[in-house]
Order: sequence, then C-alpha cells, then structure tokens
Amino acid sequence: MDHPPIRYLMTAIVQEQDVDVAERALALLEVPVIHLASTGGFLGRRNATLFIGLPEGLEEKALAALRKSCRQRVEYLAIPMEGAPLPLPTPVPVTVGGATVFAVPVERYEEI
Repeated sequence: MDHPPIRYLMTAIVQEQDVDVAERALALLEVPVIHLASTGGFLGRRNATLFIGLPEGLEEKALAALRKSCRQRVEYLAIPMEGAPLPLPTPVPVTVGGATVFAVPVERYEEI
C-alpha cells in the first residue's frame, strides 16, 4: 500500500479526557499518529502529546478534527483565601482543555 509522503509534523498536546476521541477522529484521516503520555500545565494534569504525520493538504482537516474532539471545560480549583481567619479554600474557575498544536514542515521522512 503506497502512502502519500509526509510533509508536515503536527504536534498536539491534548487533555487526557479528550485523547481517545481525538485519536479516533485522526484515524478517519488515515494519518500516522504516535501517542506519548505526558504531564504539564500549571495544574500538573495528565495529558497526551500526539505526533501526527500529515501529507500535503490535510493540515486543515487535522485541525478541524482536533477542534471538534478536544473541548475546553471549566474546572474549579480550591485556593485558600489570604488573610482569612480560617484557611477555607475558595473555588476558583479555571478553563482547561482544548489542544495546543504546533505544525512544522518536514524536509525528509524515512521509514527504515
């Protein structure tokens, strides 16, 4: 089976809750995806780094698949109030999720 040459490497950092849906959406494009477990962000949450090999012309379709499958959500983080007589945590809304995506052109690609 002959595949078109990979021309872009897209790197997407995706929240753990969205990774399965994102991988299924990218599988419909029939592009190679490598999944690496990762942790990051100021909340230290688990996420996944996806390396996606794209032939020419599929960049926008891959971005659309990620936009559709990786949603932002509001979570509440308990932060103690400064100066309060009792250290009662106050829930603060924080927007998490979505995907952070980088795309770089590929000069050379080989499978050996």
